Amino acid sequence: MKRGAIALLGLLVALEASAQLPKLDDLMKGAGNLPKVPAANSSVGAGNDQTNAAGIKEALAKGTEEAVNDLSKKDGYFGNAAVKILMPPSLQKVADVARMAGYQKEVDAFVLSMNRAAEAAAPLAAKTFADAIREMTFDDVRGILTGGDTAATEFFRRKTHDKLYAAFKPVVSAKVNEVGATRAYNDMIGRYESVPLMGKQSLNLDDYVTNKALDGLFTMVGQEEKNIRANPAARTTDLLKSVFGK
Repeated sequence: MKRGAIALLGLLVALEASAQLPKLDDLMKGAGNLPKVPAANSSVGAGNDQTNAAGIKEALAKGTEEAVNDLSKKDGYFGNAAVKILMPPSLQKVADVARMAGYQKEVDAFVLSMNRAAEAAAPLAAKTFADAIREMTFDDVRGILTGGDTAATEFFRRKTHDKLYAAFKPVVSAKVNEVGATRAYNDMIGRYESVPLMGKQSLNLDDYVTNKALDGLFTMVGQEEKNIRANPAARTTDLLKSVFGK
């Protein structure tokens, strides 16, 4: 019964997060109200402030939705070498000793469970990203248009990191227990500390997984942004083609 309740709670959280994914119609409502500012020199941008703002918002909505959806799937983190959460550097020696002592299974279980916790938290990014897009100013839009390949991603990092950390950590904390990360960690540490002359080890597991989950999230958003900027096939609407080129 308890497992069923946990599963239902997880489903409700995922559905709520999915419902908050940024929708283009909503995001474009405020585009016409942005102040008129002379367009800055840029390799992208249609030269019309409102069109540029709408195009940037559409690109961000598309990019963040793809990133969140990809990471929220099973193996979204674990199966992606670019964002997979690996053994903490501070525990690499612990893992090596555990492996040599015949406890590869415990090490593998620990790594897998960290990634499962991140995958459970990923859907919560949708609402925070949507809020950041809606709150964009023209200065934000201009900075993204004239910035580098990941200017939008860096905007998100500045605007959303602390909010995302606060949203992710409780979910990560609950999930590391549910998927066995804490148990696997304790098993691995116990094996290590049972070896003579090996000292005590400690790690704030919730903090580590939360931060690595966010690093992976911004990595994926950055990849989506680069794709839209560089790949004409990724500009799937007339608005994106107008702002970023055909």
